[in-house]
Amino acid sequence: MEYPVLSHHGGTRGVTGSCHQVHLAPSVSLLVDCGLEQGDDAAPGAETAPLGFDVQGIQALVITHVHLDHVGRIPALLAAGYRGPILCSKPSARLLPLVLEDAYKLSISSDPVQVARYLDFIRGLIVPLPFEQWHTLVERPGLTCRIRLQRAGHLLGSAYVECDMQHEEANRRYVFSGDLGACGNPLLRPVQPPERADVLVLESTYGDRLHPPVSDRQQRLEAAIDRALADQGTLLIPAFSLGRTQELLYELEAILHRNALLSTTGSAPEGDSLDWSQLPIILDSPLAQRFTAVYRDLHEYWNAEARARLAEGRDPLGFDQLISIDTHARHQQVVNYLKSTGRPAIVIAGNGMCSGGRIVNYLKAMLGDPRHEVMFVGYQAKGTPGAVIQASEGAEGFVQIDLDGQMYEVRAKVMTLGGYSGHADQAQLVAFARGCNARRVMLVHGEKRAKQTLAAALRGSFGGPGHEMSVTVAE
Repeated sequence: MEYPVLSHHGGTRGVTGSCHQVHLAPSVSLLVDCGLEQGDDAAPGAETAPLGFDVQGIQALVITHVHLDHVGRIPALLAAGYRGPILCSKPSARLLPLVLEDAYKLSISSDPVQVARYLDFIRGLIVPLPFEQWHTLVERPGLTCRIRLQRAGHLLGSAYVECDMQHEEANRRYVFSGDLGACGNPLLRPVQPPERADVLVLESTYGDRLHPPVSDRQQRLEAAIDRALADQGTLLIPAFSLGRTQELLYELEAILHRNALLSTTGSAPEGDSLDWSQLPIILDSPLAQRFTAVYRDLHEYWNAEARARLAEGRDPLGFDQLISIDTHARHQQVVNYLKSTGRPAIVIAGNGMCSGGRIVNYLKAMLGDPRHEVMFVGYQAKGTPGAVIQASEGAEGFVQIDLDGQMYEVRAKVMTLGGYSGHADQAQLVAFARGCNARRVMLVHGEKRAKQTLAAALRGSFGGPGHEMSVTVAE
């Protein structure tokens, strides 16, 4: 067998479960991500299922970012006997224990002693790496392997992985995209394509579509809020605790700041139906609050514009009108209060696909009342309650949704606000592949149609002598 050899242990049937192994020699390999399959991709009991592949010879696990569909099978990896390093960026090293702690409590045990022991063990394996610097993993006669992390723009700490391998006289470079961020992330620095790639393992979540322009995203968010709250209801935003929530808070602070300036100068529009200065922004997710604290602490990884706001004395992720709900008792009080009163409010609650978390209690209380509105700003995987609710947008009659075994009618307004995708679109994925002049592209992490459409776009983009490229769709 000629090395290196690439094998996939997830991320081929849909948009979750990314896990890829580079075999460098008969008993030497590198694992990139170890993610959990979710939604329709997942088999029953996926959280606690055995790993399904041999861990012997794995020199390191490299994490592109800390979403569960990229790290959720780490407990199974450890259960299979893996004791090597977990390599990731410095921000990911801060966030990963929080993600794994929450998952451990939900699927394995909430016993404080067991949780503390597990986290101590995890922290002992994590090795933070700086961006843009090579790190040698294997160095032996006839074989050298080193990796480099580069910013991927998907969420704080997210990276794509460059893997440089020297076998005897042959040099090969594999690049694993992880999840590439869309252009215009308000907090993060933009993606820069790699220098080169002999083999590019490329995500394809939005390989079959283009995102709407982000230039007017904040204005569209403000208009949507104004419209949604005109009838004195609550705007519910199911948001992923990590990434999307922090982006939304950043945008909301900008809207509040701008409206405060307009009101002090007397230039606010006449007849404005919403008093922005009295609008509570409720963050009802203890986990999201912990992630937000890390985001605030690691502001040196923000982009220049976001850091400039801090220099002006503003706090984009901790402004005055932001109300954080901690205890479950307080959460239930807020749900009951908003259900029974006519005070406008914005609630950001997890989880993002409405399959669990505190958003479910808000949905149970408010879906049946047309005063309220559910706004989706993120991807809804097939088979999740969020996808069912989203599909009711514009539907005739009332759609019913199963929440915790009970059926609820969707009478609340439903809308999807584009421009908040955390993933690169087709044009950005093609540009990434072209930027590194990839010779071979393996498409993963996408629905079948998205992968096939992106494959066609890539083949069409790489025509002509000297630009030959093969595209393989992982099945």
